[in-house]
Amino acid sequence: MSIFAAVAMSLILFAYIFWPERNPFVQADKTRVDYLLERKDVIYENLRDLSFEFQAGKYPQADYDRQRMSLEDEAALVISEIEALTARGMVGRRQV
Repeated sequence: MSIFAAVAMSLILFAYIFWPERNPFVQADKTRVDYLLERKDVIYENLRDLSFEFQAGKYPQADYDRQRMSLEDEAALVISEIEALTARGMVGRRQV
């Protein structure tokens, strides 16, 4: 009887853990604004990491300046595109 209970409990736990909540083949559609907001977050994180590594002495000044300017230019492009899209009424699912 205890073996039957253990097998039943194992099957129930297996089903509970691996039961799909929704169709795994259908992905949520991201808008362009959603993608740009995620990209902006990544760029800001890269800027923080670059600053930390420069302060730790891992980059010479010239390399740091070049990479920082490149990331800042990319951030400016992303932000301007986000503003243009939101001005046209395209809004992502995340808070802007």
